[in-house]
Amino acid sequence: MNLLTQNSKLKKTSKNLNLRVFNFGIPAYKSASGKLTCPMADECVEFCYAKKGAYVWSNVQPAFEKRYQLSKTLEFIDAMNSEIKKKRPEYVRVHDSGDYYSRSYLAKWITIANENPSVKFYSYTNMVDMIKNTKLPDNYDIIFSDSGKQKHMIDQSADRHTKIFKSKEDLLSKGYVDASETDLYATKWFNKTNRVGLIFH
Repeated sequence: MNLLTQNSKLKKTSKNLNLRVFNFGIPAYKSASGKLTCPMADECVEFCYAKKGAYVWSNVQPAFEKRYQLSKTLEFIDAMNSEIKKKRPEYVRVHDSGDYYSRSYLAKWITIANENPSVKFYSYTNMVDMIKNTKLPDNYDIIFSDSGKQKHMIDQSADRHTKIFKSKEDLLSKGYVDASETDLYATKWFNKTNRVGLIFH
């Protein structure tokens, strides 16, 4: 099972920046058994890119489900460490679909980051309260999504966060950095502001 893959945006990001950028994904919103994988999702469910296109192909969905089931086990950390050693990523986007569905699951990712200090990890998430009450290692970055049930907890003057725009002109006029094409522009390593703009597609 491939735990780290590259969606089309991360392939483009890797090429644009000449970096090795991979992603890890689990089912978007709900697993096959109906378990919520994005507990704090709200209006984003309506426009979630991970619920359409290649993400819902019949040959792709089972892979997301297998990764989700593995993520619930104690073997997940060792399996991910082995995958990192094999794929040699410089950056890992945790969840191009899905979210931190529990505190114990988040804790596994923190352990993985601590055990791979040369790799930088980052995520978009709706789990604002959980993240704000968790100490993250320096090689971990979080971008809060502004479309979840806890968006009222985002301090837009201090917290790295996203906003969705209809056009690049609108995005730039509001002072946001465009991360629509190059995913790493959302992170603290490439974006010194806390404003991450994405164009609706």
